[in-house]
Amino acid sequence: MIPRYSTPEMSAIWSDESKFGRWLEVELLATEAHAAIGVVPADDAATCRERAPKADGELVQAILDREAVTDHDVAAFVDVVQAAIGGDAGKWIHYGLTSSDVGDTVLCWQLTDAVDVLITESGILLDALVGLAREHRDTVMIGRTHGVHAEPTTFGAKVALWALQVDRDRRRLRAARDTVAVMKLSGAVGTYSNVPPSVESYVGDALGLGAVPATQVIARDRHAEFLYACASIGATCELMAVELRHLQRTEVREVQEGFKDGQKGSSAMPHKRNPISAETISGLARVLRSNLLAGLQDVALWHERDISHSSVERVVLPDSSQLAHYVMRRLTRLLRGLVVSGDRMRANLDASHGLVFSQPVLLGLVAAGATRDDAYRIVQRNAMRAWDEGLDFRSLLEADPDVDDSMLDEAFDLGRSLANLDVVFDQLDSIEL
Repeated sequence: MIPRYSTPEMSAIWSDESKFGRWLEVELLATEAHAAIGVVPADDAATCRERAPKADGELVQAILDREAVTDHDVAAFVDVVQAAIGGDAGKWIHYGLTSSDVGDTVLCWQLTDAVDVLITESGILLDALVGLAREHRDTVMIGRTHGVHAEPTTFGAKVALWALQVDRDRRRLRAARDTVAVMKLSGAVGTYSNVPPSVESYVGDALGLGAVPATQVIARDRHAEFLYACASIGATCELMAVELRHLQRTEVREVQEGFKDGQKGSSAMPHKRNPISAETISGLARVLRSNLLAGLQDVALWHERDISHSSVERVVLPDSSQLAHYVMRRLTRLLRGLVVSGDRMRANLDASHGLVFSQPVLLGLVAAGATRDDAYRIVQRNAMRAWDEGLDFRSLLEADPDVDDSMLDEAFDLGRSLANLDVVFDQLDSIEL
């Protein structure tokens, strides 16, 4: 991932130092597990631990240099580690294991740590959303369908629904964590022919990962589920971003991204204040969705393994982790600096001459005895005239002899439209922050 969209927490998980350090820990634990069952001399296992190289830039470079000869990263790693340990002890590194034992176990270990970071960040985003929803619970605005005025709602109710969706994404992340928090040390084609199950269990317990049956590789539907959780986060964040972009349009002007001192919205037009954060989130969500497709295509491998998935995963798994984290963090910052114009929201609601109360009028006429079709035609003809001629909808209804205007006060009561918001906010209050 390019530095622009990277976060320190995720970069630390996916760095080469982190990967090789984890590979080394798996190898050392496996050696100790073999020592526990008498396969490896205890003194040799202790020597491996004592002489193991430090996972730093020097080790990374040594492995990369060796890989230029071996054309195999795990083989290069084993060569370098064995040489660093030296003596008779070094020969026990990678005993009975195949490359995927180490690589897949560490990959799932990294994914588990990455999910933990994402779960924490989703909680921070949720906190921002819940606070914003409660602050604007009664900030009245027009609800829109197809981009056209529909009926009144509140900005808080809109944000509350976003929060409920993020909470569902958090549950998906927790489920994905359970799915990827696994490991395998069952050797070539997964038959334990050269490494006993007790070694696998020992290492898994030490790492907090569950041992699972596998071929030579852990099944890739697990990784695809992780990518879906990341893509779902992107889609949810884009849902909010697209709405905020629409509401910031000059003709609407109901919200606005924060604008800090010294910021420039355009290199050419000094007046511009653009929804850059929301647009960035929309763009990165596309990458997250694309990565999910690549992950799904990795599920079908040849026989007990091939490496067609490997090159893909080196890109999409770290990048999706980074992007999901970045978009949530960027959105949280956007929401906490968001400028909300309640006055503009009310003005826009009133701009359609009262037409937003057409359904209560329709229902009132039906309740008074009209057929639904007759009532619909009466309301529609007055509504179209109000819209086309810029006239007040209620005044036209009051002048229509087919309308009993005694029910108009209730039909045009804004409080009636918003009387049941507790249904949404009771759900909001049920979220565990």
